[in-house]
Amino acid sequence: MPAYPLAGRTMVVSGASRGIGLAIALAAAARGANIVLMAKTAQPHPKLPGTVHTAVAEIEAAGGKAVAVVGDVRREDDVRRAARTAVDRFGGIDICVNNAGAIAVEPTASLPAKRFDLMQEINVRGTFLLTQACLPALREAPEAHVLTISPPLNLSPRWLGAHPAYTQSKYAMTLLSLGWATEFAGAIAVNCLWPQTYIATSAVANMADGSALLDSARDPRIMGDAAAEIFCRPAKYTTGNCFVDAEVLIESGVRDLSGYGGGERPIPDLFLD
Repeated sequence: MPAYPLAGRTMVVSGASRGIGLAIALAAAARGANIVLMAKTAQPHPKLPGTVHTAVAEIEAAGGKAVAVVGDVRREDDVRRAARTAVDRFGGIDICVNNAGAIAVEPTASLPAKRFDLMQEINVRGTFLLTQACLPALREAPEAHVLTISPPLNLSPRWLGAHPAYTQSKYAMTLLSLGWATEFAGAIAVNCLWPQTYIATSAVANMADGSALLDSARDPRIMGDAAAEIFCRPAKYTTGNCFVDAEVLIESGVRDLSGYGGGERPIPDLFLD
């Protein structure tokens, strides 16, 4: 494989100011890709590290090329502006990553309607809008990929009953992506990617016992490296899959995942039995 297998290709990624989105952006940039990062966080958050601007600075410090777009993935005008920025700045779009997400796992009786709506709007509507906005440019790309950060469909009562509203929103992201894999067959590869274990993100850190959970969570780099591996595969042979990060890397030849942390027994992530 060439040293920069994604050289000249451009990626648009949502929710990219920190965590998994930033890890995917860094991994793609390290392999030569141009990055357009879309996120709402333009100013430092009191409880969350990083902004879309610090994310760009981190990519550029590592030798990559990136541009920030401050916007809300729920807003059609904002996602269109992100897609237009990619075309105007870098000449096209080769990869679209639907990473932005919202989570609320309260029981149905106590879940506020506002939080239910937020999950549907960010997880489902946001995934649809960003993919739709990138479509014209993706259709022109010789090796076009759409990657959605959503889980394999698991109809086990364990997951259906644990937090139905959140489960439904994440499964809807997967259903859209699997549908697109058929709709765009032969033109655009569309896949999903999900972590095998908890990932050491701010969302995990802010949970009850967050510090202990972080010790048993893998570094976001594992998602970044798995995503980059998918993007390097021929699009026409790599579509309609629900990938798991560790399995992608093992299949690519990685034998030791200990460098990603998590200890001897990392905590399995949601939706995986």
